[in-house]
Amino acid sequence: MAETIPLFPLGTVLLPGVSLPLHIFEPRYRQLTVDLMTGAVPGRSFGVVSIKQGWDVVDDVESMRTVGCSALLREARRLPDGRFDIVTRGERRFRLLDVDDSSAPYLLGEVEWLPDAPAPTAAADTVPVLADAARSAHQRYCAAAWQQEDWTEPPADTEPETLAYVLASDCLLAVEDRQRLLEETSVPRRLRLVRRMLNREAGILSTLHAVPAPLVDLGAPPSLN
Repeated sequence: MAETIPLFPLGTVLLPGVSLPLHIFEPRYRQLTVDLMTGAVPGRSFGVVSIKQGWDVVDDVESMRTVGCSALLREARRLPDGRFDIVTRGERRFRLLDVDDSSAPYLLGEVEWLPDAPAPTAAADTVPVLADAARSAHQRYCAAAWQQEDWTEPPADTEPETLAYVLASDCLLAVEDRQRLLEETSVPRRLRLVRRMLNREAGILSTLHAVPAPLVDLGAPPSLN
């Protein structure tokens, strides 16, 4: 069943279970923050959706990615000039069906929630092995990219459904890579995907001895906030 939620288009991808700090300065998103804090928007939740590369005006479905992620407002600090520093956390994926740019000061999106697809028994049985392989790729990436004290492994009890997102959250992956992870609804395939991405990036890092900026991100539009 479709629902209507506030939308916050960004030049990045929010993943479920991952924190996203934001600096809010544009008037319409200041109003959204106030509405979240006061309960005018139920559940303190809004939708984050990535802007398609090359779009300057972001006000319809065509300018945004098809799949986004809801964000829960966890902390908000109002600054003296009316801006906000907020911390959000990714919750549920959604498919964006339509955009309303006239009913509120900010964009509203008609969305349907996008749960993971049930895995066949044979595929589900491989999840622990795939999770271990993905963790190993994460260790290899972090060892090449960061100092030992700059990263930690995800807790052992991290659910397989969110593990790929958590592993990707502290790695410099391109927006396209993060979007592919967000759109993948199979847990086994998502674990395989993040493992391949992190092994690929670790190989590049080991060769270059530096952390490269993803080229696709250099051409991404700035946030409209």
